[in-house]
Amino acid sequence: MPRSAIEAIYHAESRRVLATLIRLLGDFDLAEEALQDAFTAAVERWPETGVPDNPRAWLVSTGRFKAIDQLRRRARFDASLAALANRLDEGESPAPELDAEAVEDDRLRLVFTCCHPALSPDARIALTLREVCGLETEAIARAFLVSAPTLAQRIVRAKAKIRDAGIPYQVPALADLPERLDAVLHVVYLVFNEGYSASSGGSLTRHDLSAEAIRLGRLLTELLPEPEARGLLALMLLHDARREARTAPDGAVVLLDDQDRSRWNRQQIAEGCALVERALGSRRFGPFTLQAAIAAVHAEARSSADTDWRQIVGLYDVLLLAEPSPVVELNRAAAIAMRDGPEEGLILVDRILGRGDLADYPLAHSARADLCRRVGKGADAIASYRRALELTEQEPGRRFLERRLAELLG
Repeated sequence: MPRSAIEAIYHAESRRVLATLIRLLGDFDLAEEALQDAFTAAVERWPETGVPDNPRAWLVSTGRFKAIDQLRRRARFDASLAALANRLDEGESPAPELDAEAVEDDRLRLVFTCCHPALSPDARIALTLREVCGLETEAIARAFLVSAPTLAQRIVRAKAKIRDAGIPYQVPALADLPERLDAVLHVVYLVFNEGYSASSGGSLTRHDLSAEAIRLGRLLTELLPEPEARGLLALMLLHDARREARTAPDGAVVLLDDQDRSRWNRQQIAEGCALVERALGSRRFGPFTLQAAIAAVHAEARSSADTDWRQIVGLYDVLLLAEPSPVVELNRAAAIAMRDGPEEGLILVDRILGRGDLADYPLAHSARADLCRRVGKGADAIASYRRALELTEQEPGRRFLERRLAELLG
């Protein structure tokens, strides 16, 4: 059996196995050790015995027994661990039992645990991205615009808080769900973003992450069909509908204006637009629904020239009031450049960068470079493309910037 087959199973199943082990063992670090021990055992045994009919169940069972053995070895130094090992061996979990009506999905339970109100907002998101989705610490740090050591300490403290506070590994009761939903939606959206536009590496997208985020989004809408849950699912579907058209055969980035719209997934677009209409009709929508409405305007345009930029700017105006941020300002500036001309957009982008906002955000500099190019400011465009290139770690994005630079340098 080739090692690549085990690696494929690890890629597909490891986070699900980890989520179940955390529920069974009641401890992040113990579950992570058990996960690694289970896959080590798989590497040793499966080449001889073959892959089990249900590899996920095999890994969970093996990981659980490995954890019990580990606890018994450590019990020589800490007698309390012996009692815990005995409870686990008897099939009793130290974590509270789950409500029978809760969604039967360990990863969703783990998302809600990682997003518990006892944790800070940044810790909730960082911990979920690391534990539920398996993103590397460095990739999460880039999303937070902090150093990797700072992010790692944040995750360690969050785990300790969950352990020390006895936070349960379960989906909250229905009465508590609404106040917990916002943090979970932001987590799911960050997971989707990393899949839709990978922060580093050789591919523009990571379909496994975007597909997982959409799956979690569907579960959330079933669990709690609130307008913003629908809005987030709509936003992800509408963006993901363009995935096949976003790269050329050689992996190069294809900008929205240049995409072959016949390659867009019309089924996803129809579903996303219907969800947007339902969310907007509730009049209880928020930022995700507004972003989905913007994506719907793009999706419904037959061509780039047919895009209703006036409507998009209007939606950005409302979004900026609902969720003020420099990134929203940047996107609004790009829309204004399309509606009123690149000179107007450049004024707004320079104002954002002049405040010091988004100084290390590569898309801000690439947007400025494009606007400078369009108004004939070649030297400024070159400087901004070079700055964007310094900040970009994703290979397709780097190739796009290098190509634009080469065009300007002649």
